Amino acid sequence: MASSDKAVVALMGLAAAIFILYRIYIWLQGSPGSFMKDRVPINKVIQSHPSITLLEDAGYEVIGGKLKIPLSFQVNGAPMYSRLFIDYVATRNEEHYYLVILSRPRKELEFTGSGLRDHILPYLLIYPDCSGVLYVDTVNSNIHVINFGKDDGESS
Repeated sequence: MASSDKAVVALMGLAAAIFILYRIYIWLQGSPGSFMKDRVPINKVIQSHPSITLLEDAGYEVIGGKLKIPLSFQVNGAPMYSRLFIDYVATRNEEHYYLVILSRPRKELEFTGSGLRDHILPYLLIYPDCSGVLYVDTVNSNIHVINFGKDDGESS
């Protein structure tokens, strides 16, 4: 085998090795834990609140603090701005990530289909890969686990 043939075979082997390593890297990035950590921003500053103890007692680990999600809309060409707030990000078993929303006295959640749609749906649409929303009723010390599903149209 000539030296030029050896060089070509070596370059092909190197290219194959780089391709395989790249595909393994992409595959590892696609694992559930790393995927959610990349998708849901994690604020490392976690302010203490009694709800953290409530979440921990229920088996959740709070891994992120308050997040502000800026929103921008165009209405007839004019910009309009708003924001959503997530109080915490919590995990259970390193696989399931939840957005945590604390109850507010002036903005109580109605546990009806339309109430959940209006209050919770934006969070689940912005972060569709999260396992759900943990709504913490701070007055009664209850945690409500809210998951998103689609209706097949049969429940009218």
